Amino acid sequence: MLRVAIVAGETSGDRLGAGLIHAVHSIEPEVKFFGVAGPAMIAAGCQRWHDAGDLGVMGLAEVVTHLPRLMRLRRDVSRRIIAEQADVFVGIDVPDFNLSVATRVHHCDIPTVQYVSPQVWAWRPGRVAKMRDIVDLVLCLFPFEQSFYDEHGIEAVFVGHPLADEIPVDVDRLAARRDLGLSETDALVALLPGSRLAEVRRLGSDFLAAAGWIRNRRPEVRYVAGLVNTEAEHEFSRALARTPVAADVTLVTGRTRDVVTAADVVLLSSGTATLETALIKRPMVVAYRVSPITRWLVERLRLLKADRYALPNLLAGRDLVPEIMQDAITPGELGAAVLRWFDDEASVVALDVEFERIRERLRCGASERAARALLKFAARVKAARDSA
Repeated sequence: MLRVAIVAGETSGDRLGAGLIHAVHSIEPEVKFFGVAGPAMIAAGCQRWHDAGDLGVMGLAEVVTHLPRLMRLRRDVSRRIIAEQADVFVGIDVPDFNLSVATRVHHCDIPTVQYVSPQVWAWRPGRVAKMRDIVDLVLCLFPFEQSFYDEHGIEAVFVGHPLADEIPVDVDRLAARRDLGLSETDALVALLPGSRLAEVRRLGSDFLAAAGWIRNRRPEVRYVAGLVNTEAEHEFSRALARTPVAADVTLVTGRTRDVVTAADVVLLSSGTATLETALIKRPMVVAYRVSPITRWLVERLRLLKADRYALPNLLAGRDLVPEIMQDAITPGELGAAVLRWFDDEASVVALDVEFERIRERLRCGASERAARALLKFAARVKAARDSA
């Protein structure tokens, strides 16, 4: 029986892990999974050692703040993987944590797979040399990533993105509004300040200030804020209570996909939500802000190599949607970018076409392809050991 140690971080990693586990079990029902998991992975049959939410930290400075706890968690997870004599270790996203675990278990002859490529093509490119020594296989969500790893001599397989399989080609805006109790006729902007509390703290007030800027020019526009959980809702509510647009904002928790579907335009933080928004075919404005310390380190050490960071722009290889970063995040910049989508119907139509091209490239049965790649890799490792 194949025994797979698996470590996922946050909601997005939990979903990817659950999809992988379901797909593996549909091919090989006896495979056993154990490790760091969220509720979806547990429901799929993974034995949980720690919760995936424990790894929800972003930014260099933020990781330093949580470093003692993360180091204890890393030691415990690595020790248990080795003690369990796992046949393979699969790290899902959270590369700083998972590549560290991979280093430890790889030294004990446990093969390692990284599901979701670190953005080594964008920043901290020095990590690719480390990966060559400790990662045996990378399962890539995006096609340009496999080409990058091919150039650097690391085995990689493009599997596509599960979101492209899950989200229907056509989504019903009016049905989403009815389900959320929203007006079917209002001009509606969705506000998605992020999946982590740190993101909500950094961007929530800015998004509300942008809503205030828009309100002074388009008082008919309404807003719906999509928060991932009650903690994020409470954080955002504190900022909302201090703004004059509170009466125009509806809060929705745990249904961000429905919120995006209901909207005309989406103002959101950078991350997986930008891909989800593209697959739902909604115009968007993407914002990204890190802590001052993280920013200083990135600039000082020249860690950033990419000139784009929003996933739709990376996948298209050009600027499809506005990206607004750091000091450029002002009410006027955000608000004007949102209103341009309302005022330029031709650009919205053209954007739909580009978003459909992205869907076609990514929609290829990602979870099943990842599962088959994992099982093929594990079988190859076993055969090599048996013949040794």
